[in-house]
Amino acid sequence: MLTTKIDRREFLKRLPLFADFSAQELTTLAAATQEQYLPRGTPIFRRGDPCRGFHVVIYGQVKLGFVSVQGDEKIVEIIGPGFSFGEALMFMEKPYIVGATALADTMLLHIGKEAVFAELEHNPAFARRMLAGMSRRLHGLIKDVESYSLRSGSQRIVGYLLKDEPEGDGSQVTLTVSKKLLASRLNLTPEYFSRVLHDLSEHGMIAVKGRQITILDIERLRGYEG
Repeated sequence: MLTTKIDRREFLKRLPLFADFSAQELTTLAAATQEQYLPRGTPIFRRGDPCRGFHVVIYGQVKLGFVSVQGDEKIVEIIGPGFSFGEALMFMEKPYIVGATALADTMLLHIGKEAVFAELEHNPAFARRMLAGMSRRLHGLIKDVESYSLRSGSQRIVGYLLKDEPEGDGSQVTLTVSKKLLASRLNLTPEYFSRVLHDLSEHGMIAVKGRQITILDIERLRGYEG
C-alpha cells in the first residue's frame, strides 16, 4: 500500500466540503490533518473511544457498526470515497457510539476538531456544508427506520436493487460489499437475504453472478411483495 507522505492541502481542496477555502485556510487545516493508510480489516476506532475530529475517505471503504451481546454484527452505514463520518459526535464532544473498520485498503484524512471549530467561526459556507452533510445522514437514518418498520425484508432488498433507478431490463447492479455485510445493513440475516435473491432469480426477475446482479424484468421486480 502507498505510504508516501502527501501534500494534504491537495487532497483537502479537491473535497466539496472545503471548496471555497483560501490557500491560507487550507494550510491551517492541513496542519491539523493526518492521513491514515489502513489495510483491509483494520479497526479505525472502537465504540467508546474518544472522538477528536472527523474522517474523510479518500479511497477505499469503511463500515460503521457495532456488535451485540450475542456476538452479532449490525452494520449502520458504509462510507465510500469523498464522504465523511464522525462530525456529529465531534460537535457533541462525546465518545464514538459505533466502531469503524476498513473494508478495503483505505486512505483517510482525520481532521482535528479544534481546527474545524476555529474555521466554523468565520466561514458560514463551510458551516452550511457541514450541516448539510449531517442532515443528509440523519435523513438516511430516518429512512432506515421507516424501512425497518413499514417494509418487509424482501421489499428492503428490492428497494436496494432499485435505489439507483436502473433504466430498465438488462440494467446491472454491483454489490459493493459482501452479501453478509449488505444483509446486516438492511437489518436481515444473510440466509434470508440469499433466499430472497434466489427466489427473485427463480422467478426470472434477476440473474445473479457473484456480486453482479442483472435485472431481467424491472416491472415485476417493482411489484414484488415476497
